[in-house]
Amino acid sequence: MWRLIKALLFLIILAGVCLIAYAYIGPVFFPADFAPPAEEVTAPITLETN
Repeated sequence: MWRLIKALLFLIILAGVCLIAYAYIGPVFFPADFAPPAEEVTAPITLETN
């Protein structure tokens, strides 16, 4: 049972390290995935005053 817990803990730590690495290194290799939308969104707003 202890070996299973150690294996799961190792996999969780490995997944966390991979997620952090993807967040820092990902934009270098996959710039389209991290780019914001290129279109401007406008919407009219009516403000009511007292």
